Amino acid sequence: VEPKRKKRNICQELCGSVMEFGEESSPALAFEKEAFELTVEDVYDISYVIGRDLLKISNTGEEVSDLQFRIVRVLEMFETLVNKYNLSLEELKMERDNLKSELDRIIKESSSGQQTAGPNQLVIDLTDPNRPRFTMQELKEVLQERNQLKAQLMVAQEELQLYKSGILPQAEPAMVEVDLKTPAAKEHKPETINDTKEEKTTIGKLFSFRRK
Repeated sequence: VEPKRKKRNICQELCGSVMEFGEESSPALAFEKEAFELTVEDVYDISYVIGRDLLKISNTGEEVSDLQFRIVRVLEMFETLVNKYNLSLEELKMERDNLKSELDRIIKESSSGQQTAGPNQLVIDLTDPNRPRFTMQELKEVLQERNQLKAQLMVAQEELQLYKSGILPQAEPAMVEVDLKTPAAKEHKPETINDTKEEKTTIGKLFSFRRK
């Protein structure tokens, strides 16, 4: 009998302390809220209402002490869950505010600096020594021209080597009529005429030589 009386006294103390909330705050309104809208204060209001009803039942002489303590245990667990949920919600709000502040800072820095590039544009730092200085089309043209010049140079080197080895004969001088009546000072030298009649080769196209 003593343990049951002890449990009943503890429950009465709980219900008595809960009844200090009073009727003015309308604690029964906590039952009308959604589960994720509850706060720790709402859990206390629910405890007050349940404790008040249990106190009425215990006054009728019915044996409900075990049920009372089970309900108290459930309310304690309920309080812990709601408290953890509220803490997690506050942490998420703080994280959201921090991310928003960081995003505003990045937008402000980008707007104060260079303009934001479009989807098909590239922002280049003019102070960067490794920045690209040519477009892809220009690079292709330069590489193509370099390859052509390289090929022409190789052909010219081969022809020059053939001339040196005697495989290719030198161009024969052309026959030129000389007017004996003209002053000798104005006569054209055969080698000069040969230069004008000489067949142009690849090396002649690449370089322009003039004899002094």
